[in-house]
Amino acid sequence: MPRVVSLFLPGWPIDRLRRALGASAPPPDKRLVLVGREGSRRILTAVSKPAEQAGLRVGMPLTKAHALVPEVMTMPADPAADAAALERLSLWALQHYAPIVAPDPPDGLVIDTTGADHLHGGEERMLTGLVNRLAASGIFSRAAVADSWGAAHAAARFLADPVRVIAPGMAGKTVSSLPIHGLRIPTETITGLRVLGFATIGDVLAVPRAPLVLRFGPLLGRRLDQIQGTISEPVDPLRDPEVVTVRKVFGEPIGAPETIARYTKGLVHDLCHALEKRGLGARRLDLLFHRVDNSLQAIRVGTARAVRDEERLTRLLSDRIETIDPGFGIEIMDLTATLAEPLVLQQAVSSLIEEEQADIAGLVDVIANRIGAARLYRIAPVESDVPERSFRRIPPLSPDVGMTWQGRWPRPARLLARPEPIDVMALLPDHPPASFTWRGERRLVKRADGPERIFGEWWKRDAELAAVRDYFQVEDAAGERFWLFRSGNEQQVAAGVGRWFLHGIFA
Repeated sequence: MPRVVSLFLPGWPIDRLRRALGASAPPPDKRLVLVGREGSRRILTAVSKPAEQAGLRVGMPLTKAHALVPEVMTMPADPAADAAALERLSLWALQHYAPIVAPDPPDGLVIDTTGADHLHGGEERMLTGLVNRLAASGIFSRAAVADSWGAAHAAARFLADPVRVIAPGMAGKTVSSLPIHGLRIPTETITGLRVLGFATIGDVLAVPRAPLVLRFGPLLGRRLDQIQGTISEPVDPLRDPEVVTVRKVFGEPIGAPETIARYTKGLVHDLCHALEKRGLGARRLDLLFHRVDNSLQAIRVGTARAVRDEERLTRLLSDRIETIDPGFGIEIMDLTATLAEPLVLQQAVSSLIEEEQADIAGLVDVIANRIGAARLYRIAPVESDVPERSFRRIPPLSPDVGMTWQGRWPRPARLLARPEPIDVMALLPDHPPASFTWRGERRLVKRADGPERIFGEWWKRDAELAAVRDYFQVEDAAGERFWLFRSGNEQQVAAGVGRWFLHGIFA
């Protein structure tokens, strides 16, 4: 079943203009509007949040806006620049999220993520990451994923806060309560439906289709079918003219997996030759299948480092062929190196003078494309006295950082994401625990070692000037070993007073 993401950028023209103006941009709390032309009239094409709160709306005549808010700041609209910026944002999403991305003007993107969400840790995590990355760049957005473009489009604008995942098969039921604005129909059609008493999408779905189509045209009926997913709405993918692409057009449609695999191998061969001419290696490949019913299927694979190994790339793509539904047949196959990097050839290791080292890059690529690259990483040391800050995640094939953890005290094999509070019974206030209760289970301590005192990083945070932790390694009656600490300020810990936490588990 297809899964489509709609990304809504509610303040897009205003945000884009502020980024373009840079230091000379108006402050965010200014009542700013963009002004364009509709025939001979000058109307508002975009309004900032403060201007909207003051009563200004898109489509309002400029003269009326000045009458309502005399101090409003106006700037000319630039639809061409807005469209170009939206296209650049689409190319960014294409490189980072899915092989099928297209602008959804004037204020959104549409992304077909079918088969690609696992690479980002699932749909909700993917949407949250997308919205957060845009927010870090000063772009406010909302995103929703559903079985159809129409349902995702409506949910992103009226349900997402800031993300919304609509379960498969629930699109029609979820969007039925949304306003008719979510149908992507012309303004005059919306006005006509309101005159007839329709307020929500469910109201329109509940009446016979023929009278509505006769009055408002076939677009309304098509939008209703698309939002329910009863008819397909293919996304015409955007493509960067600079990327390396090869194509195979078939005289007769194909559909057998072994046939698809055979032509995939040929496309990889052609792509690697094209990359070699440019001195590039592939980091991410997109294989698009154009079916005879005018719909698209796609496979995306990635590599840990730039490669031009035909056998490895063919194997990665062939492992995903089983996810493709050829339908009534595939008539075109496109293979694109969506992300490519310069590839420098290296001298092979000679067993006569150097010790050969195993290359695990192929294994890393296979695992990453099965479980998602975001879930495959290594741990690298970080200079920090606080245990939970003393490491970071790095890509699995990153070079060694040349650091190691310091100290003679051992560290647990598993460090909890955040310390969990426990109830402790100690013989004396400053002694190790005699027993502790964690997650509802009481454990008797048979052996203990400590304390290891760790101070807060007062040179980084004033709040940690007096923070102290006393860590103990303890072993319970069943032989399980834990890492506990007593936390408080320096006077409390010295007196044996403070809150207790469990921070790690030894192997």
